[in-house]
Amino acid sequence: MNTLSKGSDYWKRLLLGIGFTFIFALLGYSLSLIPGFNRVGPLASAILLAIAYRQVFGYPEFFRNGIEFSSKYLLRFAIILYGLKLNMDVIFQDGIGLLIKGAITIVFVILVTMYLAKLFKANSQIALLLGVGTGVCGAAAIAAVAPIVKAKDDDTAISVGIIALVGTFFSIIYALLLPLLPISDVQYGVWSGLSLHELAHVALAAEPAGEEALAMALLAKLGRVFLLVPLCFILIFWVKNRKSTDESDQTKVKFPMYLLGFIVMSLFGSYVLGSMIPVTKGVMDMISFATTFILTSAMVGLGLNVSLKDVKNKALRPLMAMLIASILVSVLMYWVAGISF
Repeated sequence: MNTLSKGSDYWKRLLLGIGFTFIFALLGYSLSLIPGFNRVGPLASAILLAIAYRQVFGYPEFFRNGIEFSSKYLLRFAIILYGLKLNMDVIFQDGIGLLIKGAITIVFVILVTMYLAKLFKANSQIALLLGVGTGVCGAAAIAAVAPIVKAKDDDTAISVGIIALVGTFFSIIYALLLPLLPISDVQYGVWSGLSLHELAHVALAAEPAGEEALAMALLAKLGRVFLLVPLCFILIFWVKNRKSTDESDQTKVKFPMYLLGFIVMSLFGSYVLGSMIPVTKGVMDMISFATTFILTSAMVGLGLNVSLKDVKNKALRPLMAMLIASILVSVLMYWVAGISF
């Protein structure tokens, strides 16, 4: 009876937590109708509301199960659905080049962040986590490498919070710069995908530029996500050689399966929908709205993870190193985005 009651309580918290993120998503849509906020759209508006809520009221523990479900699983589901908007012919033309450019981002950011951390005498563990998170895919990358480098739990949590905060800030700045930049929407999308932190941040920045720009941004970003696997094995090799210890229990790295889902949906949208299966524009618009709403709900979970107090108390120097590295990679990738490999 107790087990049944506990299970029932879990599902209640899960559903209410998901509903909690949906409410913030609706509030984000409402806020985005106000002049000023309409420049950044509902995604940024929702995450700003979530960050503000966290600072004033704290993390809503009762809804944790549902919030974590939204920020993890709804995000991946939304990314998979975005595959419908990507033309695979573009992948065959630009995919390899984007992968190479993504590798440049990862190597550059990690090396610069670690160098600056040493220069600033910052916490090297947090700096490494931030370098990997900035270079690859934010919190997911941090979570993947933290066990490999034996990071402390609080260092990992602080790093995730910093990634969410800085990535959100950069995403909003990107969206505000969009109408001022002398580049095409597709180039802007590639730049966003090559330089921003989380998948959610890339979507946040690229969405105002249109569907094609967003699809290219996600493709560029997912190339960096794909590179997380070889990066983890490189770090394993590095840790083993540095400490001369057996790390065999740390060598398992989860492959980002939603990357495969994104590709499958891209193939389906490119070669099945429209040609083999007729689909009206109204149906595609509904799918597009649902995808954006789900992604906005996932943003709420990201914003609720940001604790400005934790960032201030422990990680100012690593934060400074990461900020400088993020600015430098933004400048570098703005130039690289216009190069064809």
